Amino acid sequence: MARQSKLELLVRRDDDEGFEIREVPSALAYLQHKPQRVPETQWELAQLASRTDRATYVLKNRATERYLLLTEPERFLWDRMDGRTSLQDLATAYVLRYGAFDFDIIPALIAKLRRAELLTMRPASRLRETLARHRRNPAARAAEATLRALEHLTLSSRGIHATFERLYRWGGRLLFTPPCVAVGLLLIALGAVSAVRLWRDAAEIAAPLAQHPLLSLLLVKLLLFVTLAVHQILHGLACVHYRRRVREYGFTMLHGFVPTFFVDVTDIFMASRRARVVTALSGTLIHLYLGSLYLWAATQMPPGLLQSFTAASGVLQLQALFVSLYPFCFLEMDGYHILVDLLGLPTLRQDAWQFFRYELGRRAVRRWRLTRQEAIWVGYFVFSLISILAFVGLNLWGMLHAGGGA
Repeated sequence: MARQSKLELLVRRDDDEGFEIREVPSALAYLQHKPQRVPETQWELAQLASRTDRATYVLKNRATERYLLLTEPERFLWDRMDGRTSLQDLATAYVLRYGAFDFDIIPALIAKLRRAELLTMRPASRLRETLARHRRNPAARAAEATLRALEHLTLSSRGIHATFERLYRWGGRLLFTPPCVAVGLLLIALGAVSAVRLWRDAAEIAAPLAQHPLLSLLLVKLLLFVTLAVHQILHGLACVHYRRRVREYGFTMLHGFVPTFFVDVTDIFMASRRARVVTALSGTLIHLYLGSLYLWAATQMPPGLLQSFTAASGVLQLQALFVSLYPFCFLEMDGYHILVDLLGLPTLRQDAWQFFRYELGRRAVRRWRLTRQEAIWVGYFVFSLISILAFVGLNLWGMLHAGGGA
């Protein structure tokens, strides 16, 4: 594996006195950290007079009397470093604003702000945030140290683009041809017919799994985990298909304890909106195709554990498809990224939360009309909240129903 690049971040020390420099793997930083300005009372921003079209700003640290020159794009990023916007969201907002992206601008700006002691980093995980607020507690410190150790399990290669190009030449390009689309549609049709047939005998088909619950669960989850790796590979192949560069591929522990694979296809933002949507869809479709294939295969098997395992794998793949594509759940999955790309609102989730938290009540009292963007925020928040409540309610109903049946 190639040596992994790192970002140097300014973070608070465990004793809350001063700061320290911490190196974070670049892909992990995208997943788990959000830059946050120091409080507004500690800095001041002024625009310099200029006879050119390029605006220049001076940023002052009032505590240390340090001054920084910021360009207009750097000012744009600084305004969004509020502790709620991730590095990935910053990059997306930058591309949608300026139509291009310099891969060095964010780490360079972070380094410059770090030297001036104007920036700290917040963990994106609520758990990590809670632990960070209770560092005086020995148990909290131990838990945070454990999660930090798990983060170091990240394995990645930043020289992976050539490998993706070879995969594309050796057959990956066929995935984006009309014949492959036709085969996919045929699989979907077979899967739909097979699902109806299996549903009629669902209890009998599921019975063998109940006889080996632990083994069945582990095997089904392992198969899904392997599929997640393929999911990310397809994102990378789509990126190559549109002649953009795959920057990184690897494995990490999301939030310190959720094992997952990742691929950095940030370069796809240099392509068209169609390319971005296709790249997001490409990975999720593997769940649809495999789910359909498993369901069809289950109908061709005799009753038994293998048929039950295959049918359960098919159902789990379809669930993974739904989770990946459903945008209204406060999770930034593929469906969410497609939605924000179509709407042109890269920080939709964060903006919706902030609007509900600080603005909606005041608007309701004064009976102000919502703008189109505010209506989108409200719609996203309401749909997401209903979806979460429905999911929790459905699971509670299932557990109560299972308990009553027993």
